[in-house]
Amino acid sequence: SIQVTLALLDSANDKDPVVREQVRKSILTLGKQQPNKVLSMCQDYLVKHPKLVIGHRVVILQTIELIVKTKIDDISYPKIKSIISLASDEMTRSKDVVPDWQQAASNILVAVGNKYINDIMEEILSKFQPGILPHFFVVQTLASLSESNVYGMVPFLNAILGTMLPMLGMAKQDNMKWVFSSALSHFSESILEYLANLDKAPDPTVRKDTFSSEIYSAYDILYCNWLQSRDSKLRLTVAEAVGSMSHLMAHDKLEEQLPKLIPTILSLYKKNTEHYVISKVGRPLMTAAGVLYRELSAVCEAPREFSSLPGPDLCV
Repeated sequence: SIQVTLALLDSANDKDPVVREQVRKSILTLGKQQPNKVLSMCQDYLVKHPKLVIGHRVVILQTIELIVKTKIDDISYPKIKSIISLASDEMTRSKDVVPDWQQAASNILVAVGNKYINDIMEEILSKFQPGILPHFFVVQTLASLSESNVYGMVPFLNAILGTMLPMLGMAKQDNMKWVFSSALSHFSESILEYLANLDKAPDPTVRKDTFSSEIYSAYDILYCNWLQSRDSKLRLTVAEAVGSMSHLMAHDKLEEQLPKLIPTILSLYKKNTEHYVISKVGRPLMTAAGVLYRELSAVCEAPREFSSLPGPDLCV
């Protein structure tokens, strides 16, 4: 079994994608039978071969994720802790963003986080420190965890938001602004889901106003600065975040912002062809502002009229 597994790990970088997929399935089959042993072999292989090409590392990391997903209840706690450490190191070893490699490592953390959220957060938050711009995939992992484990993550979000707020002003590159915006969108949606299902929540005392102040501070940065980006991908992600965050703002703040916010969102129709995405952004606002529902719907159905709308002054 050991020799077979080692041979499979050696073959995980075959040029033929069909072979790579078969290797992954074969290691997974062995992993289902002896998860702790096979996970140890995968870990040892990665540690002993630090210069493996990225594609080879990715296949092995993806295999670890699959074993964790299917056999998490049979994996020993010490092995879980070592898997967390390995995945965290793989994810952040390179300061540059290397999507395939780092996403594969992030996916392991998310898979483990479905059962061991406290251990995952202890590791992730050690790399999410006040005053230091975090690795792109640390933020991405927090966003993914909030989506995959709502009840586990929401109790952490108030502290995470408090740490994140000063980081927003430090983010100068579009990719960091994008990942922060995406995370804020995921966080907001998770909080809303948690609040809508308090009867199932571990802490039913959580309230919307727990998050309102931090959410509004983040909203202010996104709306006044990032929504004006020239990059359409960033602009749409920011708009989606703003739409989700609007539900968590204090009533008086939302009432104050809506007269500026809705024309701004509508003006995106003139700048972008992704009308479906912008409509998705508009729905939370329509819900939050029922009195303006007819006006917004009428304009959304007639994009040609947008040319007559004045350009909004975003931060008056």
